[in-house]
Amino acid sequence: MKIKDRIALQFSLIVASILVIFSVVIYTISSNYRQEEFYDRLMNKARTTARLLVNVKEVDKNLLKIIDRNTLTALIDEKVLVFNEQNQLIYASVDDKQLTYRPNLLDEIREKKEVETTEGDSEVVGLLYNDGEETLVVLASAYDRFGRSKLANLRNTLLYGLLVGISLTVILGIYFAGNSLRPIAHINNQVSTITERNLRQRLDEGNRRDEIAQLAINFNTVLERLHQAFEQQRSFVSHASHELRTPLAALKSEVQLAERFAKDDPAIQEVLHNLMTDTERLISITNSLLFLARSFENISQMTTTKVRIEDITFFAKDELLTVHPEYRIFIDYENIPSDETHTVIQGNEELLKRVILNLIDNACKYSSDNTARILFATDATYCILRVIDSGIGIDSDDLPYIFDPFYRAANARSYSGFGIGLSICQRIIDIHGGTLTVKSKKGQGSTFTVKLRHI
Repeated sequence: MKIKDRIALQFSLIVASILVIFSVVIYTISSNYRQEEFYDRLMNKARTTARLLVNVKEVDKNLLKIIDRNTLTALIDEKVLVFNEQNQLIYASVDDKQLTYRPNLLDEIREKKEVETTEGDSEVVGLLYNDGEETLVVLASAYDRFGRSKLANLRNTLLYGLLVGISLTVILGIYFAGNSLRPIAHINNQVSTITERNLRQRLDEGNRRDEIAQLAINFNTVLERLHQAFEQQRSFVSHASHELRTPLAALKSEVQLAERFAKDDPAIQEVLHNLMTDTERLISITNSLLFLARSFENISQMTTTKVRIEDITFFAKDELLTVHPEYRIFIDYENIPSDETHTVIQGNEELLKRVILNLIDNACKYSSDNTARILFATDATYCILRVIDSGIGIDSDDLPYIFDPFYRAANARSYSGFGIGLSICQRIIDIHGGTLTVKSKKGQGSTFTVKLRHI
């Protein structure tokens, strides 16, 4: 889960929990307040009825019933019962209905003086009333339709408000989380564009005050150190290779001169021949290292022209056959280009030719029949070149490292080479904004695919 989604979810859960707790508390308080208020009304009704029945001699039971039925403050399903000390009913505000109550309710009232309880949907209160001669038990009950209706409205209002509040919280949480993390997303997009070819690029440091700006500043510092380390490495390899070329060239000349004076001595000739072979290898390694070190030094000044990939390939073929006439190289099309510009690339001709030379040379060298097949293909965006051989192939364990400098697959170590060629090829293709990939199985050959954007 993304940080933005996690923050939005956590924020929504926190706010939703607060809203739920708030709604439950409000509803509970309102429910308790309604019940207590209604109990007070019933208690007052019970006292008033008992007072009128006992203390006002002008009011008899029939008149009191009429008063109870017609009072403006009469409650829904209201009933008032009065019992004497023998638990005999001496007054009932209604004749058609009787209050049902627990058998021990009257005893409980006499013990506690006042009782508040419920019977079904109705609230019931009971109290003791002393008229001076005896103690009466008064029960009053009613159904609080109005209070319960208001409580139901409050419950629905809180429920709808809770749903709307949670929905708004989720939407606003996603919005504000995304808005807050947008600078990080911007930094992430910038970081994803930084490669070894553009280590000079720096992140936007914003206001240079908040945490995100500090992150960008620190990352830029790391980039600067990394760039310096790369520059030092390239400088070392470049200078070392350059300095080695002069003594190696001199050594080669000395060996060649010595060979002229040792024609009559086969033993010395063999030693000098071996020395010349090793010198040639050293010169080749040095030249490759020098090219590898300088491959990114002046990319912006690299000369590019419109070149046709087939022409470069045929030039590379002719050059390679001049050195290795035993090689067999076949060139064909996978599909005929729909447009003649689909095989035209903006690039450096010499560098691209070096890539094709290296790939064809490897294909022929590692094949028992010294055969390589080159296929061209195009689509709406890319020109594609495949170099196919049926040679020794590459083991799956070696494939991830095949483009690393000086890395050689286990089954290729018996062949001549230094493990630099494919690294150089990949860097050249990277410089041109393309891709170089390989598919291979050990003992079944390899297919190297170059994809370059055509004009």
